[in-house]
Amino acid sequence: MASNGDSTPGLGSGRHRYESESDVGPTVKSLALLCSKDEDERAASLEELSQGVLACLGSDRRGSARLSKQTLLNLLRLSRSCPLQEVRGRATELLRTAQKQGVEVPRALASGPSAFIPAKEMLKEVPDQDILIESFLSVGRVDHITMVMAMHPAYLSCFLRTQHALLEMDGPLPRHWRHYIAVMAAARHHCSYLVQQHSAGFLDAGGEESWLSGLKHAPTKLRSLQTLNKLLAHRPWLITQQHIQELVCPGAEPRWSLAELIHAVILMAHAHSLCSFGWGCGLNPEPDHIGGYTFQLPSPIHLLRSPHSPHSPAHEDGRQELGDGAMEVEVLMQRMVELQQQEEECTQEEMVTRFERERSESIPTTVVREAPPDLVLRLVEDPEFRYEDFAPKGEQSPPTMRAQDYSWEDHGFSLVNRLLPDMGQLLDEKFQVVSNMTYHRMAMHEGVDTHTLRKALWNYIHCLYGIRYDDYDYGSVNVLLERSLKVFVKTMACHPEQTTACVYHAFWRHFRHSEKVHANLIVMEARLQAALLYTLRAITHYMR
Repeated sequence: MASNGDSTPGLGSGRHRYESESDVGPTVKSLALLCSKDEDERAASLEELSQGVLACLGSDRRGSARLSKQTLLNLLRLSRSCPLQEVRGRATELLRTAQKQGVEVPRALASGPSAFIPAKEMLKEVPDQDILIESFLSVGRVDHITMVMAMHPAYLSCFLRTQHALLEMDGPLPRHWRHYIAVMAAARHHCSYLVQQHSAGFLDAGGEESWLSGLKHAPTKLRSLQTLNKLLAHRPWLITQQHIQELVCPGAEPRWSLAELIHAVILMAHAHSLCSFGWGCGLNPEPDHIGGYTFQLPSPIHLLRSPHSPHSPAHEDGRQELGDGAMEVEVLMQRMVELQQQEEECTQEEMVTRFERERSESIPTTVVREAPPDLVLRLVEDPEFRYEDFAPKGEQSPPTMRAQDYSWEDHGFSLVNRLLPDMGQLLDEKFQVVSNMTYHRMAMHEGVDTHTLRKALWNYIHCLYGIRYDDYDYGSVNVLLERSLKVFVKTMACHPEQTTACVYHAFWRHFRHSEKVHANLIVMEARLQAALLYTLRAITHYMR
């Protein structure tokens, strides 16, 4: 594969850093105005973009020198992911024209946003394009995360509002710091997708490029987050008020305010959980990401099969024969009905025993993966620090967090809203939507109440993180979550970078891809809430 260059292409909002200063091609303005909500303005900017490209092609310069690499990558991105047909079509046409005139043009290495979900099937399962168009007009691009989440528009709307508030709205942290914190967080899970995306956002916001070459170049105050970052990512139950005190107490150098710290914590937890979603859905690199394109012509072998990116989690062909998958659906539905009708009351001791059994169950997740790219590794401190089971067998386990003692609804929500106004409301809305979202269907069946299954998924993830609900019978988890689903959930929640196509395709073999994405969203949000609860509890103890 040809080298894709040493620097990360401009991504961010999609409106900045399009051209180098020496580029005489299409202007930043014409690209930015493609996102205008005014149709006439959009049409004029599309025409200006076209004329700029054609003028470059008609100049005396030869080959790819006529157009900058960044212009070509912007055209590739627009041709692949812009939801406005006229923009997508024109970008495709301009690339074709450039190629005919001898310019080496890039091509995308993947056929769609996900290595696990066929692009044609994804198009069928996205209810409408309106939310994608709205996203493009708001932020200047439709990334692969948005495309996959668009299978669930109600959730996507909440997600985009929350992410916009975290990264762009008024708040205690400067914009470039927000993106850098997200870069630090994504690097913990070796997620080059998010590292590249937020690196570009960091540069767009005026960040200093040297910071991206290693943590030692970042300010001491940002580096002081590293312990909290790795605990949040891998073992949040170890976070104590001492960790908070070291950052915010008078005399701490450099000192964080509580408002700044809560903003940073939510950014880190948001990025960690989004890594789970990205790996769990097999996200391919963006067409203009490193690893997402090549300037080489396809070989005959590539023409026969769809190539995988070297940084996508889909080297393994995990699709299995459906076999008795249909029978699995029938058995699961029967179990759900039986649980809903069950009247047997368990003693509190039995409930605790069942929780401990689930928490300590051995679920294999470790696989050998290739080393992450250098653009990720140089931003990770203490890379050997990983997730360990909350209560490894034979070891003293930390105390379980009882949801009745510290919960999002009764404690975390109000603390976040007090320190970072409106953020508690945005997070709460997202938690509510993902927990209550249902289409009353399961695989080939309609009119199904999936509440017990959704609740079992949420509570199983919290169980993996040591959070117990006194009023929940954890025997239901074992009844409803088959082992292959548990392997997927635990891998995605605790070791997301180890998620493979094999693990994705092994569970719910007769379910729609949109149903598997729904499960991914539940895992992502339950993991986010669990990590936040431990940190918010530590902040609450510090404030007493």
